[in-house]
Amino acid sequence: MSAYQRVRQWNTFAQQWHLFDAKWQNPFISAPVLAKYLKGTHKPIYHPLSDTGDHVVVINSRHIALPGEEWRWRCYFHHTGYPGGATWTYAWELHEKDPTMVMHKAVLRAIEKNWNRIRILKRLHIFPESEIPEDIKQNISNQIPVQRPVPRSLLSYSDEEIAKFPKIVDYPKDYVVD
Repeated sequence: MSAYQRVRQWNTFAQQWHLFDAKWQNPFISAPVLAKYLKGTHKPIYHPLSDTGDHVVVINSRHIALPGEEWRWRCYFHHTGYPGGATWTYAWELHEKDPTMVMHKAVLRAIEKNWNRIRILKRLHIFPESEIPEDIKQNISNQIPVQRPVPRSLLSYSDEEIAKFPKIVDYPKDYVVD
């Protein structure tokens, strides 16, 4: 076996570390993609009875975006196990308490229930901001593409770009809004 083939085989069987930027991403659309990497279904050696998944590091989970009124409508159920211990928590309340929990629950829902689910979720590392510990940052070797592009803010455009932008109406200098 040549050295090239040996390295290819090591990379196939090794656990890779992938980075995903969750800023302005819908967690319920991103979760199946992240689950694919966590379970290892993107690898050619995948088998349901083997654990071939990779690590996924999610950053900026505090800045996720849910469509429409989803923040107010989506509820999460929790039961303590004691009588009267059932609670329903809205997504915005859960996100205020722990900014990583909505993304975690979305990925948990995307992974089907099986014997390997707990081990798979241990490879998911979620951070509310873009700061990552150095020991994790050194392991990252790949980036998962975002599902939708992040829009540019109005402050990021230069004066030249604003001046070149086509105008529909050119208001006179003495125009006053009532």
